[in-house]
Amino acid sequence: MSSIAAIVFVALLLLAMPVAHSLLLASGLAMVSEDPIFLFEAILNLYQPTSSFPMLAIPFFILAGDLMMSGRFGEYLITFSKILVGHLKGGLAQVSVVGSLFFGGVSGSAVADATAMGTTLIPVQKKQGYPEGFSAAVNASSSTISVLIPPSIPMILYGLVTETSIPKLFLAGIVPGVMLTVMIFVVCYGIAQIRNLPRSPVEARNRLSLRALFDLRDALMIVGASGALIALAVTGIVPVWAAFVTGAAIALLHTSFLSRRFSWRKMPADLVKAIPALLMPVMVVVLARGGVVTPTEISVFAVVYALIVGVFIYRDLSTATILRCVLTTGMMTGVIMLVIMGSSVLQWILSFESVPENLANLMLETLKSPWAVILGMNLLMIVIGTFLDLPAAILLLAPTFIGVAAQIGLEPVQLGVMMVVNLAIGLYTPPVGTTLFVSVAIERVPMGKVVLQLLPFYLVALTVLALVSFVPELTTIFL
Repeated sequence: MSSIAAIVFVALLLLAMPVAHSLLLASGLAMVSEDPIFLFEAILNLYQPTSSFPMLAIPFFILAGDLMMSGRFGEYLITFSKILVGHLKGGLAQVSVVGSLFFGGVSGSAVADATAMGTTLIPVQKKQGYPEGFSAAVNASSSTISVLIPPSIPMILYGLVTETSIPKLFLAGIVPGVMLTVMIFVVCYGIAQIRNLPRSPVEARNRLSLRALFDLRDALMIVGASGALIALAVTGIVPVWAAFVTGAAIALLHTSFLSRRFSWRKMPADLVKAIPALLMPVMVVVLARGGVVTPTEISVFAVVYALIVGVFIYRDLSTATILRCVLTTGMMTGVIMLVIMGSSVLQWILSFESVPENLANLMLETLKSPWAVILGMNLLMIVIGTFLDLPAAILLLAPTFIGVAAQIGLEPVQLGVMMVVNLAIGLYTPPVGTTLFVSVAIERVPMGKVVLQLLPFYLVALTVLALVSFVPELTTIFL
């Protein structure tokens, strides 16, 4: 059955049929060819995964992100990013990178990030004379940061199909997400210096003067306290998250009440307005770290938070907008659920014929060393990720690789982050890169020119992938 399913699936993909329909047809034909009685199993596997309570987190997180992006959340996040890095050479490229870090905590979707950031920044970058294809390359690659920052839809899917703790996956993705942000930022900065790209300073009312907020005593106090807290965190005396929270509290208290230099009145108005949007990912991380609530409950809190901020603070969410967001969420959820249903049937076929176990044994017998097995898994994921969209690839590969990981001592959480980082590269790799197609359509340039501009970003992503794959501490620092 599995061989028939694979042949039919690949053939349907080559005919440009949607992935979900290809999965359903391939699985159904494979089952009928073996024994019609297997169709009863197909029906059970179509509906079983979609009746899971944790699965409700997906539509709620999608709705929360859509509600935020429909209002002025996105505008304030971009303004906040401009305040931070707009004054640098090639400032708008850096804004795209930093903005993706913040957007990730709102939408959890790389495609939503690429669309929102691209439509706002790429036209302005073209007017400022950015090289052809560079803007689309930055947007396509940086938007994948979103799938690592909680709440991440791919992390939720991986957690559901492998029965791995979703809150732990959220926390494990933070450090790799920040690493990817920093590395892409450095690449953009270097290219901007070489090509002498223009700066993009913000308006005078939004300029932030650190001298007005901090003096030398503040800096020494904050650096000293931070150093002590880092030492305590490294030695294991206090958790890392507690060290970060304590350091931020010390900085705020010292500058507010001791030196009395910090005041909210000195902060730019648009920066203050961005704070409610910035608190969204913080809320998700704190709730996930506490372990008091489930991911589904966190997603409901996110929707309530988005409604409260949009209706009562920003006052830009109308009834019509909310209804449109609900309809959009329903359509997106339907697409994801179809993929889940189709992949569930295909997974049953693979399990029935012991394909995951056979693949695990083959990899272990052929490659032998754990590092070689991890390298082989990554190469296979890179190839598959260029042809399948990220959610479908996770649903197909995760149940297979989880058995391989168990035999070589690879933790499920590390495998999840490794898989998301790896398959995210496929989002801006031809021939089926979603964020690549979105960015190319916005800039209206030949795809070949964008791919050439993407070469340094591929190198950066592969570096992060290698670190995540072979340095497990990077994914466990907050656990």
